[in-house]
Amino acid sequence: MTSAAQIYQISACNNPRVFTLSEAEELFPLMWKITEEAYRELEPVRRALEAMVPSNPQVRKVEKQYEAIVRRWMGKMERLGLVVKGLWLADFDTGDGYLCWKFPELRIGHYHSYHEGFGGRRPLQDIIEELDPDWAHL
Repeated sequence: MTSAAQIYQISACNNPRVFTLSEAEELFPLMWKITEEAYRELEPVRRALEAMVPSNPQVRKVEKQYEAIVRRWMGKMERLGLVVKGLWLADFDTGDGYLCWKFPELRIGHYHSYHEGFGGRRPLQDIIEELDPDWAHL
């Protein structure tokens, strides 16, 4: 059930929740929108920072802007119950591994176990077909 009045469970930072695939997919449009907005806000700051020479007195101010935008995004993802693994990279904990997503991917399409990282992620459909996990059906 997705609607404009949908209420999402907000949790304390650093308190990831366990998601089923359907719960993750339901939350996905909101997390994508939050991430896209943060990405668009960060891009001009990133470009400005890249163009500055290290001795520029404005560098520290721009670095602080960059950091503030990233921290805001991370805090929002964590309050939604996600595990932030890197810039624009967030995982949904399933109880036995992670549904893995990286902006600008248009859907949750990958999975990796707890001991594997981003490099070990596999197509979600392969995992569902091979392992038939409970979280994929609840």
